[in-house]
Amino acid sequence: MPLPKIDAPTYELTLPSSDRKVKYRPFLVKEEKLLIIAMESEDMNQIQTAVKQVLSNCILTRGIKVEKLSTFDIEYLFLNIRGKSVGETVDVILTCPDDGETRVDVTIPLSDIQVQKDPKHTNIIQLDEQFSMKMRYPSLSEFIQENFVDSGAEQIDQSFKMVAKCVEQVFTEEESWAASDHTEEEMVEFIEGLGTAQFKQLEEFFTTMPKLSHTVQVTNPKTGVKSDVVIEGLASFFS
Repeated sequence: MPLPKIDAPTYELTLPSSDRKVKYRPFLVKEEKLLIIAMESEDMNQIQTAVKQVLSNCILTRGIKVEKLSTFDIEYLFLNIRGKSVGETVDVILTCPDDGETRVDVTIPLSDIQVQKDPKHTNIIQLDEQFSMKMRYPSLSEFIQENFVDSGAEQIDQSFKMVAKCVEQVFTEEESWAASDHTEEEMVEFIEGLGTAQFKQLEEFFTTMPKLSHTVQVTNPKTGVKSDVVIEGLASFFS
């Protein structure tokens, strides 16, 4: 007689980028093992790959493609799955800002960690009186490519490619050009042809896009000084 299978509980959350409701389950021992191996590797690419695999396994709602989710959706999903799986708090070690060296242990309830949205953020870039651009958020794979390449010329080249990949549409009141109808080289050339002020608007899209963020007040045990520390990004909360 085969061993019985124990059903995992299911939960629901709302994706920050689209307000779409997603059902999910906690990760299992086999997925926890995958995450532990990734963490021990200290390789961010391996960690991100493990997170993607866990999400693919744990998301129960059909039609959700992890590769297409924005970085902040993936971070938010992972934290919630983690909370229902191994405990609803995360322990982090923070450096006190007042002396820049004293480190303190802090426990954060995962329910306190949310995706922060800048009210000034928009995905429509007004290039001039005629042309506008509609942007999409970078996926996790694009985020990895942008943040884990060597510095220098290669990083600059990669940055332009990522910006170009995040252009969804160029349009006027009468016409529109879908980025999907053009090659990567054509889109990069278009981006490189923008003026400095126009490109700064693109940069603002990325700097103000929603992000997983939490502010913690820490007290330096040596000086007694209280300071606010902002924690951002999946790696900062990974435990």
